[in-house]
Amino acid sequence: MRNVVLNMSVSLDGYMEAPGRDISWHLVDEEVHRQVNAYLAPAGGFLCGRHNYRLMEGYWPHADQDPDSDAVTREFAALWRDTPKVVYSRTLDEVGPNATLVREVVPEEVRALKEQPGGPLFVGGAVLAESFLRHGLVDEFHLYVNPVLLGGGRRLFPELDSLRTGLTLVDTRTFSNGVVLLHHRKD
Repeated sequence: MRNVVLNMSVSLDGYMEAPGRDISWHLVDEEVHRQVNAYLAPAGGFLCGRHNYRLMEGYWPHADQDPDSDAVTREFAALWRDTPKVVYSRTLDEVGPNATLVREVVPEEVRALKEQPGGPLFVGGAVLAESFLRHGLVDEFHLYVNPVLLGGGRRLFPELDSLRTGLTLVDTRTFSNGVVLLHHRKD
């Protein structure tokens, strides 16, 4: 069975977005980006919320066509294009190539998706992450803790009645820019 992995950047005080959906504080230099590419390479799919999908789809499908793009950018552009995507949205009418539109998170459908062959499924997007957490669908957490305090915005972990979940630390890594990767798996 494949795992659902919440793969996200977060501030030290627990925010994934600053007010106004600002993510300019994410410290993704070449070292971090290379690690992200290597980690996402075996992905069986990207599970995206509407905002996350539109943000990614607005840049990555053609990022490698810019003659000034570096090797890391070109590599991720191909990863984005080639990996199947499930886009959860009640408002989008259509999605691009290699993507499937789904109206809402249905736990039984996600569990059926996990039973299919392939690599891990990576969840991206603030609202979608909250929904997956609420339904207990996240198996692993791959968090890039950025050395910044935001003081407000959208929290990574919303207050939920029954979120308490035991985790095992699988791996850590400290990058030269101060970002610390924490990789946990549900017990």
